[in-house]
Amino acid sequence: MNIKKDVRCSCDLPPPAVCVESVATDRAGTASARLVEMDYLLLKLTHVTCVVLSYAGFVLRGVWMIRDSRMLERRWVRVLPHVVDTVLLASAIALAVMVRQYPLAEPWLTAKVAGLALYIVVGMIALRYGTTRRIRIGAWIAAQAVFLYIVAVALTRNVLIVS
Repeated sequence: MNIKKDVRCSCDLPPPAVCVESVATDRAGTASARLVEMDYLLLKLTHVTCVVLSYAGFVLRGVWMIRDSRMLERRWVRVLPHVVDTVLLASAIALAVMVRQYPLAEPWLTAKVAGLALYIVVGMIALRYGTTRRIRIGAWIAAQAVFLYIVAVALTRNVLIVS
């Protein structure tokens, strides 16, 4: 435990003595830091779990689209992706605020947000708005490439993932 010698407290003990108030503050600070670290790790785990669930759901819905499956008409298939993606977006925003890294201030985060916007648009073409099966499949493959770019940027924190 590190206690600074210049810590001022309400007790009048001479400098060699340990001030109980400063020890309590130090312990509270350490406990607080641990809680913040646990919050961060839980939030990051939530975010990464939602990334995996979201991508797996997208791939599965794409396979069903290619096979012309009636599973795409099920209510849970239409609702669950919105729930997962909402938690994913909320956790992303919370992480950015927690670590004080914001899009436009951090190039890699800006690339992730731009990639996300592109992924959403191409994914909508793949699963909803593509006029032909060929366009839908092409958009589905393109969306997966964009997703992999987003993951690569997240892991490397570098916009140019090849550098």
